[in-house]
Amino acid sequence: MPQTILVVDDDPSFNNMLSAFLKRNGFAVDSVFSSASALASLSEQTPDLVLTDFKLPDMDGLELMREIKGRAPNTSMILMTNYSDVRTAVKSIQLGAFEFVTKPVNPDELLLTVNAALKQQVTENLTEKEHSTRKAKPENTQLKDRKYIIGKGEKAKQTWEHIQLVAPTKMSVLILGESGTGKEYAARMIHQNSKRSNEVFAAVDCGALSKELAASELFGHVKGAFTGALTDKKGQFEVANGGTLFLDEIGNLPYEVQVQLLRALQEKKIRKVGSEKDIEVNVRIIAATNERMLEAIDEQTFRLDLYHRVNEFELKLIPLRERIGDLNEYLDHFLAEANQELEKQILGVSQAVLQIFGRYSWPGNLRELRNVVRRAALLCQEEEIGLTHIPSTLVEESSSEEQEASTSTNGYDLKNMQEHNEKETIERVLMEVRYNKTKAAALLNIDRTTLYNKLSKYNIKA
Repeated sequence: MPQTILVVDDDPSFNNMLSAFLKRNGFAVDSVFSSASALASLSEQTPDLVLTDFKLPDMDGLELMREIKGRAPNTSMILMTNYSDVRTAVKSIQLGAFEFVTKPVNPDELLLTVNAALKQQVTENLTEKEHSTRKAKPENTQLKDRKYIIGKGEKAKQTWEHIQLVAPTKMSVLILGESGTGKEYAARMIHQNSKRSNEVFAAVDCGALSKELAASELFGHVKGAFTGALTDKKGQFEVANGGTLFLDEIGNLPYEVQVQLLRALQEKKIRKVGSEKDIEVNVRIIAATNERMLEAIDEQTFRLDLYHRVNEFELKLIPLRERIGDLNEYLDHFLAEANQELEKQILGVSQAVLQIFGRYSWPGNLRELRNVVRRAALLCQEEEIGLTHIPSTLVEESSSEEQEASTSTNGYDLKNMQEHNEKETIERVLMEVRYNKTKAAALLNIDRTTLYNKLSKYNIKA
């Protein structure tokens, strides 16, 4: 039986062309032109994969993804967007998308991503019996041949040293970092170097869980606990019993479920939804977030006691733009991966591409770099990746930044400003935009995370 794909795009000609292409490659395809139609089709049939455009006439692609995740949590999703909307694409990953592809869509690249998403879905939908088999053959055996890039900078080396120090302990770890910095990979490395390495490593994306499904996903449920609970289900705590449970984007976990999670960590017991029986569990928690946890605590959207419970040791991952010196090492690694996956023998990238990569801000961090290299390798028919193989937006942004740097026309650019002027400038810009942090970050030519760090550094109340 062919796997099913729902295509959501309001451009009829593109929608029809894409649907026909997928049908020719053996998929069963249903195509709709709006988010409302997509949600209506879910009540009739749950597809294996949803391929949606970002710009839709009713709700945008991100809103649609939130709705789909709540109604059909096991459905894979891919977002289609212009490369200039890369920050939107990064947000889609946080909401549970498998990947994003950029328009104009390259058919070979799209097919590669679709097949990978569907393959991952099959893996994640293993039966409980298969989970037991996986436990006997722990996941870390698949990681032995994978290279962990330490980096040459002092901060990068310190991060690696901290992983080595905390891994053998029983401490809960909170990993902080922007989307795409490799938080899950760091968690896997901690597990692999721990005394639980022969047990299961289970990962849960808390940001993709709805309020209704979060408790069931974490703790399981019994048959009849709620509508749709047709059989008993193990939660991830039971799956990871004896091993490590990675809670990604824990800052997005519903407040009510945080209470249950705190009890599970304190008492080492869980209770399935709809059950009156406690189950003892022995699980090490590694959590991660790109949210500002202290602000969430102040706003009472995240519990302070839970924060301290999961933050016995804090690990901060550095964004790629702050470790450009390690760029070549990552490039070699991702190119080797792409060569193996695509059966190519590309030797490297041109000097012009290297210069552009060095100037680019990489808002999607390592995940974005990997995607760019993978896409370029797919398009490249030569021994070296050149300018024609990378997204034109990277070239344009790099040229624009280079011109701005040479003319120094941006009086607010913190990247070129001495530290002693930063506080005064930040305060002035905040007043100009009436303390709208998004607008302030844009004017200052930095992202919101960097702005928040500087507010904290200079003790600016905003």
